[in-house]
Amino acid sequence: MKIHFIGIGGIGVSALAQYYLAKGHEISGSDLVASEITDFLKEKGIEVIIGNSAENIKQDFDLVIYSPAVKPDNPELLQATNYKLQTKSYPEALGELTKEYYTIAVAGAHGKSTTTAMIGLVLAKAGLDPTVIVGTKVKEFGDSNFRAGNSKYLVIEACEYDSSFLHYLPKIIVVTNIDKEHLDYFKTFANVKKVFKDFMAKLPSDGFLVFNKTKKYPLKDIKKIKSILKVPGMHNVFNALDALQVARILKIKEEIIFSALSEFAGTWRRFEIKQGRTGEKNIIVISDYAHHPNEIKATLKTAREKYPNKIIWCIFQPHQRQRTFYLFNDFVKVFKNAKIDNIIITDIYDVAGRETKKISEEVSSEKLVKKIGKKNVIYLPMDNLEKFIKKNIKQDDVLIIMGAGDIYKLVDRF
Repeated sequence: MKIHFIGIGGIGVSALAQYYLAKGHEISGSDLVASEITDFLKEKGIEVIIGNSAENIKQDFDLVIYSPAVKPDNPELLQATNYKLQTKSYPEALGELTKEYYTIAVAGAHGKSTTTAMIGLVLAKAGLDPTVIVGTKVKEFGDSNFRAGNSKYLVIEACEYDSSFLHYLPKIIVVTNIDKEHLDYFKTFANVKKVFKDFMAKLPSDGFLVFNKTKKYPLKDIKKIKSILKVPGMHNVFNALDALQVARILKIKEEIIFSALSEFAGTWRRFEIKQGRTGEKNIIVISDYAHHPNEIKATLKTAREKYPNKIIWCIFQPHQRQRTFYLFNDFVKVFKNAKIDNIIITDIYDVAGRETKKISEEVSSEKLVKKIGKKNVIYLPMDNLEKFIKKNIKQDDVLIIMGAGDIYKLVDRF
């Protein structure tokens, strides 16, 4: 088949494109901007066009799959409709796949990507050869967000935004946690909890639910995981405990489970530690995806525990104006209480198609910094960050570059 993806640079959509490529289909796609992901897809032989245009849609396409971020007036989607081509959203297309496999779906506000990767690696080490679709790049998957398998097992990251995961039909559901997230879509926490309940209700009678409830885990397991895990932070211990429970459901031997978890080296932008340098100064750089107050809290706590005697800098790029607006007081609280030496908050990353003019005018990074009201928390525009850090950071300091937008590009400059 000839399959075209609109928004192919998205972390989920790009993985699905790789799945169909691995199955021998002819793949093309488009995205508004070039990125590491679009470059990676080109290297794999996928035709990627930068920019959306009706001309990108050919009449002989068998299927057009589009990102949830794509709006109904998108020129490519309109042209596909004009040509009467079959179209599916990413969740719809992935949902169809979940019917064909023994699907393990990992949901939750935080920890989805890491837990999905851990489960995929445990299954692979056990010889179950899973197909894995995950929302980050995994070193053991060739720095890809996709692993091609040849068995009945499919491990997927299941996002709640836009109620996407209601399209999926898993045999095992993992819920890492439930939090006030995506309030631009859900509006209230009650709605968030309801959609998770609806998702869990989709389990068949012979299905399994793994719900991360700390007190339910034997202390024995917690101690064992803490002793073997390479990735730092108590939140990763709980992610690993979820993977452990899934592996036990599948009757994987304990020694294989713990061996796989002990080898897990972490994922892209999840407390990813790099040796950095600026001028003659050697520094430690941590690239992290945290963009929700509770994720930020976990990352900064982990950093202080890992580097108790070092000066720690944090550059944070808020992700989406609506998230910053709805969780404004939570952001204020987490940065006020952070045990970090220097915090720089830069401009908010606008998410295409998910911002409103009213909220955009009401919230800003400058307002956030002012409300935090601490001398060690300052605002700097993106263009000034590199020069300021290089001038002020000292030998052996720790620099956390944090956020879900394009702030990760700053990592390469150190």
